[in-house]
Amino acid sequence: MPSSLSNRFFWFAWLVFCCVFSSANAAPNSILIPNPPTVTATSYLLEDFNSGRVLAEKDADKKLAPASLTKIMTAYVIYRELAGGHLKLTDQVTISKKAWETSGSKMFVEVGKQVSVEDLLKGMIIQSGNDASVALAEHVGGSEAAFATMMNQQAARLGMANSHFENSMGLPTPNHYTTARDLTKLTRALIAEFPDYYRWDAQKEFTYNKITQQNRNKLLWRDKTVDGVKTGFTDDAGYCMVASAKREGMRLISVVMGTPSPDARADESHALLNYGFHFYETQRLYQGNSNLKEVRVWQGTSKTLQLGLAADLYVTIPRNHYNELKAVMKFNQPIIAPITQGKIYGSVSVSFAGQPFLERPLVALKNVESGNFIQRSYDKLMLMME
Repeated sequence: MPSSLSNRFFWFAWLVFCCVFSSANAAPNSILIPNPPTVTATSYLLEDFNSGRVLAEKDADKKLAPASLTKIMTAYVIYRELAGGHLKLTDQVTISKKAWETSGSKMFVEVGKQVSVEDLLKGMIIQSGNDASVALAEHVGGSEAAFATMMNQQAARLGMANSHFENSMGLPTPNHYTTARDLTKLTRALIAEFPDYYRWDAQKEFTYNKITQQNRNKLLWRDKTVDGVKTGFTDDAGYCMVASAKREGMRLISVVMGTPSPDARADESHALLNYGFHFYETQRLYQGNSNLKEVRVWQGTSKTLQLGLAADLYVTIPRNHYNELKAVMKFNQPIIAPITQGKIYGSVSVSFAGQPFLERPLVALKNVESGNFIQRSYDKLMLMME
């Protein structure tokens, strides 16, 4: 039996065992989550998009050749240029000889021809065209080397501490590497910041120059909830894949690097996604920038201050155990004006099944200026009497 099939069979058998065992022996409130499936990959990671909670991983910080997963960063840099107004989808890019002769997968652009930024992006994302990647890099950066510097700047900004890029398309060089964890950070940023462009990742085929090529992401045909992201292959990297799916409002991102075949990278990615969706759920506990608590302010122009979270607070927990969550808010006392919006004045602590789970700061949602002499003097006296 092939190794990928045997892994699937082993995992299925284990799930059946766990279900039978839990129904026969577990107390009603027991939380039983089986181990993640056995994944045939050098490195992998499964993470919830909204909460950032890691649900499964192996050697996720190991520096590896990313092959065409590099193009996720290339696309991200291009999207930022578009968002900043430095580039338009309709801009025409003149194809250089270097872009045309770049080896590996191709969009089949021609030297000297002009191609729109939008077509090149689709050729890179859907067809995985190395020629399209180089053409975009040269157009935006002036040279591919300069564009690689832009890629590394964005990697640093996103906290991708174990990544370094030397080209835009992922052909192997000694100092071109990333990790499963860093690719997850990048993918989360791309989906969150550029949902309108991310929809191209779900496109199954693209035709350019009368040549139609299919997206190499086999999960787009297998699972309608999968909407991205990118595959890659070189002899150094093996078969790699970043996949993302959204089911019932919950989005997961999986990264597998160094699998032995195209089928294996799809099978392993799908197994990780199915595991996460089957056994976990993600809930938004609090909305960001909304009033969670109104507290007393002293010596200010206002008597009260609204506190909240800087961003939405999501939690990923074992499925059907939402009632095991408890949240406690703590506030600094006394709170004395002037108050600066965004400054921390407390915290929200969340526990799950009686154990500490996470903590987030409570921040001021508005400024409060110091009161006049009479207001300050009165409040000082009142504080002395507290």
